Amino acid sequence: MDAPLFGLPKESDWVMYAPYTDKTLIRNFLAYTMLNNLGHWAAHCRYVEVVLNGQYVGVYLFMEKIKRGSGRVNIAKLKSSDKSGDNVTGGYIFSIDKNADAWFSSYSPPNSAGSSIHFSYVYPKAEDITTQQAAYIKNDVDDFENALAGANFQDTAKGFRKYADENSFIDYFIVNEISRNVDGYRLSSYFHKDRNSVNSKIFAGPVWDYDIAFRNANYCNGSDSTGWAYQFNSVCSDTYEIPFWWNRFMQDSLFKAHLYCRWIEVRSTVLSNENINHWIDSIYNVVGEAEKRHFAKWPVLGQYIWPNAAPIPSTYAEEISTLKSWLAARLSWLDRNIEKTGPCATMPSLCNGSFEIKVWPNPINNPQNLNIISAKDQTIQMVIVSIAGQRVLQSSLAILAGSNTVQISTARWAKGVYIISALSNDGTKKTVTIEK
Repeated sequence: MDAPLFGLPKESDWVMYAPYTDKTLIRNFLAYTMLNNLGHWAAHCRYVEVVLNGQYVGVYLFMEKIKRGSGRVNIAKLKSSDKSGDNVTGGYIFSIDKNADAWFSSYSPPNSAGSSIHFSYVYPKAEDITTQQAAYIKNDVDDFENALAGANFQDTAKGFRKYADENSFIDYFIVNEISRNVDGYRLSSYFHKDRNSVNSKIFAGPVWDYDIAFRNANYCNGSDSTGWAYQFNSVCSDTYEIPFWWNRFMQDSLFKAHLYCRWIEVRSTVLSNENINHWIDSIYNVVGEAEKRHFAKWPVLGQYIWPNAAPIPSTYAEEISTLKSWLAARLSWLDRNIEKTGPCATMPSLCNGSFEIKVWPNPINNPQNLNIISAKDQTIQMVIVSIAGQRVLQSSLAILAGSNTVQISTARWAKGVYIISALSNDGTKKTVTIEK
């Protein structure tokens, strides 16, 4: 029976999570809040104290479950009769996890110890998915992997971007790397795809299961504030390894450029040190009284509970301060080590007006991305003309504060030089020359 609980949208399926090994009580909440603030759905959480049959059992996290639905993963509903045409193309949720009930990737993980990548059905479930639907989603993921592994993987029209939403994979990468999730990319890794008539791309996420992230793993460098989580296979030999996808993405110059632009955007806004510490402090205030009852019931503070990293804090306040200190070091390392490439690497300060336009690459491709970095939310009037004065594009752009990617079609443009002129409503004018 669908019901709204604790102010969350009505549903029938929920998770009551016991943060036993995570003595901060916050790690799952933190990862899900990060992805929500990056503009994607992730499970919303409420802190509760549970009394079962008159017995106090501690602080739990009441969470939404990953599920198809208008208030959850908002993709099309599949019926058993949807076997062909647009209907069979979505929606789907699948995962990479231990208990594979779907199919295996054709590609071995990098630095593999002979393992395979296991895919599982999430929606529809294995017992509900039809033969045609199972074949469709497998073939679609196969096409994505083949394009990513192929020689033209960086081609914006024929490469992996034909099948995958790059921005969602970038944001998924950011959450996994900030948390240095030792299970990241290889376990509890979810992906979804809508019906083609809505959106034909595979999206990374939602994120799930971060209780042994954020320093809370004493193996495979999981507690280090340095190093890349996506390079797990180079650090550890395990039955469950990371697919080749992420190494391949980091060989793509445009992916790295977009990653850096996104990084500098979110680090100055939703994922700033101040904002992240505010979330942590807010939860500390919420559970400040309840945690005493919780740890009286479960006296594990200062004790090793797999896979806690040493040194193990002896109080709840020390757990929180250790998490904040580790995050500060982790964010600092990422600030220094995310490759500074693409238009955002050379962008001047915004002291000369309220926005800047960068074109990357130049000479341009089709379709072509323009990167507009703005000091505020605003409307920009943009006109593009050829060197001979012929207008090829006129557009009014609603630009958000931070980094914005605008895609334009240049297929019908003749070879030559073009001039982009842009004017904001505050009077800032910018002119950029490009070549095809």
